[in-house]
Amino acid sequence: MEARVRAVIFIVAVLVMSAAGAEDNVLLIQLQQGGAYKVWHTEGESQLSDDEVMTLEVNARPEGGTELTTAAGPARAYETSDGVVIRLTVAPNDKAVLIDRDGCGHIRLWHSAGATQLTEDQITDIFMSALPEGGKRLTLGEYNVKAFITRLGVTATLWKAPVRLK
Repeated sequence: MEARVRAVIFIVAVLVMSAAGAEDNVLLIQLQQGGAYKVWHTEGESQLSDDEVMTLEVNARPEGGTELTTAAGPARAYETSDGVVIRLTVAPNDKAVLIDRDGCGHIRLWHSAGATQLTEDQITDIFMSALPEGGKRLTLGEYNVKAFITRLGVTATLWKAPVRLK
């Protein structure tokens, strides 16, 4: 019985360490005309409140809505084929935010710039592996990746691949 207890404690410890070490990240990859990819990030430097996003969304026009002052500086919302894109004119890197809504209508923002930088080959591998229910798990460099086909493009969940002991 003592061996079982030690085994259970070991398994729990491994699971806790794995969860604590996980750095999940989600990307939205969209195929553009000409074959290039647009990669959107779940995290970005430009932070907007839900109230700011909803106000901009209501004012969005194809030619650009009214420019509003936000916590991230002046912003203008545009209606596009993908939905509403907020342009942030004074942001250093994260100059656009794509508004997405989940099945319950909650706001999800996709940022034009983020910390995760992948090569064109890695993005292509992710894009090609995607399936509606999730493609097979890939290992690309330091990341494990699972890709899903969604209405806006391919979403890819990335997490740090565990270091394999030899």
